[in-house]
Amino acid sequence: MEETKSIIAAAEVSMKKSIEHFENQLARIRVGRASANLLDGVKVDYYGTPTPISQAATVSAPDAKTLTIQPFEKSMITPIEKAIVDANLGYSPQNDGILIRINLPTVTEDRRKAMVKQLKEEGEDAKIAIRNIRRDSNETVKKLTKKGVTEDEAKISEAEIQKLTDKFVAQIDSIFTIKEKEIMTV
Repeated sequence: MEETKSIIAAAEVSMKKSIEHFENQLARIRVGRASANLLDGVKVDYYGTPTPISQAATVSAPDAKTLTIQPFEKSMITPIEKAIVDANLGYSPQNDGILIRINLPTVTEDRRKAMVKQLKEEGEDAKIAIRNIRRDSNETVKKLTKKGVTEDEAKISEAEIQKLTDKFVAQIDSIFTIKEKEIMTV
């Protein structure tokens, strides 16, 4: 019974991490104002090491429609600009030799719909990750039945894992609904 409890606990921890990852992905979907965390997921090649832009430059939002990136070293300006373009976020960085400016476009109705579509994809990816965790956990429980765990314990454990799965999938749906409302509100 102790082994199945640890499997359930590990599944819950993994599912929480999937939710956190989903929320981090949503933070990158810009709704209204410029924010330094819009570039959090972008990594720049910093002397051979993929490094978050925030560790290679100062990222700030001087106004609601502009981001500025001031590299700590002038030699990093081109790699940072390239990393932003390669991240495919839809931004057009402008490099003046000292800092990079990104003017964020006004959000149109079509852009809002595209954001919601992206949001749905992120939500579906998170749900798939949670279902994969459920599958892996259930397989581990089934392997334990061969090592002495009773069928009843296995069924109880699988039911617990299913409850966790349902809980976290509902949480993703809830987060999605809130963010969708935020995006579609003009």
